[in-house]
Amino acid sequence: MKLLFDANLSRRIVPLLEDLFPGSAHISQVGLAGETPDAAIREFAKRNRFAIVTADADFVRLADLHGAPPPVIRLERMNYSTEVAAELVRRYAIAITEFERSAKSVLVLRRN
Repeated sequence: MKLLFDANLSRRIVPLLEDLFPGSAHISQVGLAGETPDAAIREFAKRNRFAIVTADADFVRLADLHGAPPPVIRLERMNYSTEVAAELVRRYAIAITEFERSAKSVLVLRRN
């Protein structure tokens, strides 16, 4: 599964997870930074077979309205460092991989 990290996450997360999720990218690395509307980011992810990883609820609302693809992974209460966020994604790597094969559109990851 390729992950597309939203603007609310640091682009430094990509190399921290490339061993588990090769081909992943930050939106700034694929020309979607700045004022790109969420709908355009969602369409890019859908066309290019990415799951969107975000820390806010905007993509969750879009997934609730339109379903998947693309699947959305939300890092809930994201008030921690990029390294901790990467460890959270790493800890749930199996669940993320299984999520890709499910019919669900949103996976919420919580830091304990």
